[in-house]
Amino acid sequence: MKIKHLHHIAIICSNYQVSKAFYIEILGLTVINEIYREARQSYKLDLALNNQYLIELFSFPNPPKRPSRPEATGLRHLAFGVENIEKETIYLESKNIPVEPIRIDEITGKKFTFFSDPDNLPIEIYEV
Repeated sequence: MKIKHLHHIAIICSNYQVSKAFYIEILGLTVINEIYREARQSYKLDLALNNQYLIELFSFPNPPKRPSRPEATGLRHLAFGVENIEKETIYLESKNIPVEPIRIDEITGKKFTFFSDPDNLPIEIYEV
């Protein structure tokens, strides 16, 4: 297999409008395409970061909850690289988004921290 790059990450949310606002207004992703699929009673929102297709945000009627913490099998978190973690932490907190204390990666010596999306999906920011 010769994988060229990560194509996208699919996320199912419980409240489409709340999650849409979070990923666009808080995280700054841009909309590529948005459709409503009547047969599935589902929105599909394609989002990009720096013009790169990155996330498919789906809504479905009554999706089941998925365990996130304590650590559960499956996707652990999304991680985004940032230049200044303190600045981004202050920004998130100004939007009333709780952020964990900044930690240092014991292997790389880089700063990182976590916060959550509206459905409690862990999101990491990592200073690059």
